[in-house]
Amino acid sequence: MQLYLDWDGTVTERDSLHMVIERFGELEVFHALERELERDLTLQEVIAAEMATITAPHEEVVGWVVENVRLRPGFHELVEDHDPIIVSAGFHEFIDPILAREGVPARVVANRVKASSEGWRPTFRSGAVCAVCGERCKRGDIEPGVPFVYVGDGISDRCVSLAAARVFGRDGLARWLRDEGVHHEPFADLDDVRRALDL
Repeated sequence: MQLYLDWDGTVTERDSLHMVIERFGELEVFHALERELERDLTLQEVIAAEMATITAPHEEVVGWVVENVRLRPGFHELVEDHDPIIVSAGFHEFIDPILAREGVPARVVANRVKASSEGWRPTFRSGAVCAVCGERCKRGDIEPGVPFVYVGDGISDRCVSLAAARVFGRDGLARWLRDEGVHHEPFADLDDVRRALDL
């Protein structure tokens, strides 16, 4: 089965979008927007508003990301053994430089963001609105009708995880799946996922 991985908080030890907002954006806006998530705003609306608070140059932000974002143990081995596809609600501009730093040629499906001194502007990948959750979610990135394994940690992983033949969850995703009564396999790092897949 094809393996799909979330990026922020799953491959990375901390959510790199949150890290960027903490360092370069407006933290008060971030906290206010996160409270509106799932109530009045979609995930894409929240991300766009958060990125608009960043005005630093592209090179400065990306350089900081490369210097400070760390990957969860086992990522290299998981990519080598299972050739996953990374599906992210985040941005190529933050993901691709990390993969280059690590020397890992992983496949990535993500959005784009353009730096501006008036606030960074994302371009989200196009796709149909999901019939299940009502948003343009990660289900649209999955080959339809083909069983798959999904590994994630947060809100953007909820809907797609319900469609997976096998799901590994941690942090907020694990709590949500547990509350929904959905079976999942917990993991601390990606070595846990690799070992479970190899059994």
